[in-house]
Amino acid sequence: MSHLFAYGSLMCADIMHDVSGYDVPGIGGVLNDYRRLVVRGEHYPGLLPVHGAAVEGVVYWDVPMSAWERLDRFEGEMYLRQSVDVALKHGGIVQADAYVVRPEFRHRLEDSDWDFGEFLRIGKVRFQRHYQGYQALE
Repeated sequence: MSHLFAYGSLMCADIMHDVSGYDVPGIGGVLNDYRRLVVRGEHYPGLLPVHGAAVEGVVYWDVPMSAWERLDRFEGEMYLRQSVDVALKHGGIVQADAYVVRPEFRHRLEDSDWDFGEFLRIGKVRFQRHYQGYQALE
């Protein structure tokens, strides 16, 4: 088992459950030297290494091995799962996996930060209805 750093739609416990098939406990964390950007025409973000930037998210503990295959399919070819060091809100550093945009897909990112609050207000319902990653789970 390993941990997942979620920085976009998977920060929502209900989406994480729907995708992974598990209720996984989470805690707030910050990923330094990365930036969370809007994916052009979508309601979800992409993550890129950017020195001096920081991204708030959720660290899900001990994600079961059987959930990783579902998570990988849900995220799709645009993302590469890689190990990162996350600063926990209450202190300490933990190693977790995060889905980072592959270099060949960086052209799909806008130069604007993705807003989780806006996602919750207007994007979440649309995301849940239309994101193709859900089809990959069927």
